[in-house]
Amino acid sequence: MSKREFVGTTNITHAGIKKLFTRWKDEPSQAIVELVANGFDAGASKVDVQIKRNDLGGLESVSVLDNGSGINIDKCEEHFSRFNESLKQGNDDLQGAHGKGRLSFHLFSKEAIWFTRYQGHDFKITINSESLRDFKVVELVESEQHASLRNLQNGTCVVLRHFIKNLPGKDSIIKKLQNNFGWRLSLNKNRKLFLNDFEINVPLNVSIEKNIEVDKFTFNVLFIRWISKPGVEKSFNYLVNKQGRIVFRELSSFNHKQNFYLSTYTRSDWVDFFDIHDSSLNFNDEKKVSISSYEYKKLKSEIQKIGKEIYETFLKEFVDEKICEYEEKGYFPSYSDLLEVDAKWRMQTIKKTISSIYYADPSIFSNLKSKQAKILIHLIDKLIVSNENSELFDVLESILELDHKSLCELQSQIEKTSLQNIISTIEVLQRRESSVQKLKEVIVSHYDKVRETPDLQLVIENNTWLFGNKYTMLGAEEDDFQRIAYNLRNHVKGIDTLTLDDLSDGLDIEGVRRQVDLFLARRRIDFNGRGESYFQCTIIEIKKPSISLNEKHLQQLKDYAKIILQHPGFSMENMRFELILVGRKISNSDFEIGAALETAEARNEPGLVFDVKNGRIKGYVKTWGTIFSEFELSNSYLLNKLKLRRDYFDAEELINDLHESTE
Repeated sequence: MSKREFVGTTNITHAGIKKLFTRWKDEPSQAIVELVANGFDAGASKVDVQIKRNDLGGLESVSVLDNGSGINIDKCEEHFSRFNESLKQGNDDLQGAHGKGRLSFHLFSKEAIWFTRYQGHDFKITINSESLRDFKVVELVESEQHASLRNLQNGTCVVLRHFIKNLPGKDSIIKKLQNNFGWRLSLNKNRKLFLNDFEINVPLNVSIEKNIEVDKFTFNVLFIRWISKPGVEKSFNYLVNKQGRIVFRELSSFNHKQNFYLSTYTRSDWVDFFDIHDSSLNFNDEKKVSISSYEYKKLKSEIQKIGKEIYETFLKEFVDEKICEYEEKGYFPSYSDLLEVDAKWRMQTIKKTISSIYYADPSIFSNLKSKQAKILIHLIDKLIVSNENSELFDVLESILELDHKSLCELQSQIEKTSLQNIISTIEVLQRRESSVQKLKEVIVSHYDKVRETPDLQLVIENNTWLFGNKYTMLGAEEDDFQRIAYNLRNHVKGIDTLTLDDLSDGLDIEGVRRQVDLFLARRRIDFNGRGESYFQCTIIEIKKPSISLNEKHLQQLKDYAKIILQHPGFSMENMRFELILVGRKISNSDFEIGAALETAEARNEPGLVFDVKNGRIKGYVKTWGTIFSEFELSNSYLLNKLKLRRDYFDAEELINDLHESTE
């Protein structure tokens, strides 16, 4: 009896075949994946990959053996003439449903031979990489069959020869096989995959098994969350029959979830009657078993609900790990200049805010480099303790694609950071309190030892809030205004002249002359009650600490006001002036300053000594003692109120947490 032998051709050009494998040209091990998939798709319960290397690590032989159904040569053209289509299409249990996996061998070898046994018939099929569209079939006698198939009833052994590229190491291939076939191995415990006699195990995962009751049916659902993405397989919901084969699969709603990969496998007697085609014809009284049936819709809803719980648990663990990682890498601000209790508050808040944003959309931080992540976190930290913290939610809402519930949860978390505005203010007030104590020590207790201190000028410039809260925003001024204001000051008669009447008790003129007056002139735009803008000009002169203020200094302040009014550059109606004279104390022999202060008490403007041109120019005299006491009164009041408000927020948050835990 003569042996059968014939040749065939694939219905695509050689160049077309090569082009379709371009994406894998640098991953020759993908050919192993494709050939293993073909073995399992042929119904194999065992696939054995053998890779032999020489002493230098080069390839000597590669084979993929399976105990599947083998290849029916009578239908060879249906198997080998098709490309990019397959008889497997429409079968959800099959992985290689594109009819091209067999030709992937050319990624690293020149020739592939399929030794196959089908229902007692032995054949071999040969394809050369120089002509991928052509294949040759030769019938074999039993003695010519590959040794690994001689004891099998059915099966196929693919042998690759003449290698043009090497394969990666064993560990790399094991990982690739785990990622690509882990879901199939977990689905059916009877399926086995080996690499050089080493069994490929199911990759790391977290599994949960649930029974879902729908009417009279019980559905056993296995939820598997993969630690690493399972190859090219997406997140599917699978229906599995008693034989462990997939009868239907459907994409779940958990695809595109960052670092989250979930597969569900449902088994039930109900599945064995499943109509994959959802046929509308029904010639008996049995209930329809398909994707449009009530049972399937209810099952899908319950799977979605449990899947969401699994995702939320995963996301919390994932975000907690990320927050710890960011802290270890120093991404968060240090808050080293704050009190310990306030630094702790700030750190908790920025962590909670970053966590909330991560929960809403993990992709925001996933692709950021270290420096970018650090900058973003610091910017968010500044924003949440500013008066514009609500803007953070507006920005995120415009960028993130979230459902209504997720938006509400995110908004709730960000609104809680209004508490941090309070904490931020407390921090500012506490820093001011510390600064005042230091300045008080210098001005009040050591005034006689203060000499030329140019750095004191900078201290005053940076702490204009000392003279009242409305002066907090006085910034650095352009040189022209400062220079003109100072030059006009020098026109005041006797402005720098010292007499014995000016000195505090026990000091001499020569010692006091070595001290300096400090001068500060600032201009800012402000608005009146009608919303009209004007320039608010503030000029502060701080007398030497050893000087006691008297009527001469008050007269000099008035003379300075007169000079300003007469200056053409300052005569505009849209300019208003506040002239502030500061000294350590008022002379015991003075009458004029004290009288002016008493007269102005009814105006409720502390320190006001004159007001001309309907408030266009006002003069103030303040001592360091009154400045410090006014600050301490207002600062202590604000601190107490803010701390009470902070405690209220703490209590309110605790009550809300208790409410949530009882629902």
